[in-house]
Amino acid sequence: MTAWIDPDRKIVSRYVAQLRLGSHARFVYTQVLHDFQAVAERRRVVDRKTLEVWLREWGAHRKRSTLLHRARIVDRFLDQLVELKLITSNPIAVLRSELNVKQCRPIWQALASRKPDQALAALRRPKPFGSVLGDIMREHIERMRKRGYRYTTQAAWFLRFDRFLQANPELASEPVTTMLEHWATARSTRNHAAECEKLKHALTKALRQRDPSVPPRRLDARAQNEAARHFRKPHIYSPADVQRMLEIARSYPSLRFPLRSATLYAALVLAYCSGLRRSELARLDLGDVDLRNGTITIRETKFFKTRILPLTDTVMAELRAYIDARRRAGASQDLESALFWNCQGNGRYTSTAIAWLLVDIIRRAGLKPGIGTGRTGPRLHDLRHSMVVNRMLQWYRSGINPQDRLPFLATYLGHRDINSTLVYITVTQDLMQEASERFRVVGARCLACVEGARP
Repeated sequence: MTAWIDPDRKIVSRYVAQLRLGSHARFVYTQVLHDFQAVAERRRVVDRKTLEVWLREWGAHRKRSTLLHRARIVDRFLDQLVELKLITSNPIAVLRSELNVKQCRPIWQALASRKPDQALAALRRPKPFGSVLGDIMREHIERMRKRGYRYTTQAAWFLRFDRFLQANPELASEPVTTMLEHWATARSTRNHAAECEKLKHALTKALRQRDPSVPPRRLDARAQNEAARHFRKPHIYSPADVQRMLEIARSYPSLRFPLRSATLYAALVLAYCSGLRRSELARLDLGDVDLRNGTITIRETKFFKTRILPLTDTVMAELRAYIDARRRAGASQDLESALFWNCQGNGRYTSTAIAWLLVDIIRRAGLKPGIGTGRTGPRLHDLRHSMVVNRMLQWYRSGINPQDRLPFLATYLGHRDINSTLVYITVTQDLMQEASERFRVVGARCLACVEGARP
């Protein structure tokens, strides 16, 4: 990796000019890159040692945070030099590949430390699927994804098991059953036991692809059921809770973004009335709302499903009011633009941003403890649980048998079958009372028929 030859600093000038920076930022970038080039010319090579020398000299009288920010400027400039073929490779990229580290910042921090070799060694991560079973697990993941499955959760199980095998090389010569036994005892949590059981089932499928003589393994649901008993129970929002959150959303403070309160109000209405997931809210486009037919289209969400949801007149009225406010705020009217428009970035709220803002509304409503109290109190996803429970209550009170409507509810929520929907049915006092009343009416009628038939 020889140093590039540029005595007139023209390459640096062109690089900084194409970034379109302000005057102060342009001065900072130019100064940093000139100083780095001086070190590279003195050493006549761009390698890890050159980076360490520049970090030591340039950071001698600067704060650590400032040094790391300036290092990022150098990092991007080195990528540009590689693209122009003025150097063979970026030393940071080489170290990231060798150590299997995704981010650049930890590499720079290690190089700027007093003992770079030890700091870099501590960053080293095992190579994905580098264990004795790595090829089998990787092939199985690729096979399942070619069949149309996302297979992200299962891939995470395999990666954790793969890292465990690499950390315990003495297990490489042991039978697979022994490896799994050691992995099961690595942690004592209920969730780990359930994950181990599902991993055994998935790994058996992978092994059978190579060796059909491997006996199939039936999934034992006891570990998963035991873990589910200790899951965090959902909070069912009452109509009064939802009304209080809607009032807070309508007056949500945001001086820089006047449309934010209307956006949060509309998002909260859809989250509760339609049971939409936060990712589904974030991916909605303006063209997905059909104001004429009163429907909204949810495209390619979980399980690769696209569904068209009918909405009530009141929900459509709120969406129509929001779309008018969105137009007056100057948002793009392109049908592929984000429904929940943000004037910054790419014009779209991310699912993380939507979740943070709606959870903040839950806190402001007094339903959830303040920031810093951990994962306590009601969750945003509990709105989806509440939608299901309250819909069941409405059916009971209207004299409708909920069991007949469960397939429709599963389709509305985007579930594969009603088993997934049953998870959302939390038994509340009101729901138990309505179910008991229905049983009393039906049971009394049946009892009267039986008594009338006696001689």
